[in-house]
Amino acid sequence: MKEKIHPKYVECKVTCACGNGFTTRSTVPQLHVDICNMCHPFFTGKQKFVDSAGRVEKFQRKFQGSYFGKPSAKTKTKA
Repeated sequence: MKEKIHPKYVECKVTCACGNGFTTRSTVPQLHVDICNMCHPFFTGKQKFVDSAGRVEKFQRKFQGSYFGKPSAKTKTKA
């Protein structure tokens, strides 16, 4: 390996948005992440919406239950 071209590999403190923290090694001294293994739905088995732009609320306001609640015109039978 060539000398003096590689970044320093130092201990890194990783902090999650849920408050969990752990130490690893990286080229940066601190990392802030949105989701970790303590709050990720795959590992916890709980459903959690990670929505920073308000897309879920916008969808719910737009359809307000009508998206799934009303039967479509195709399912109605003629008498």
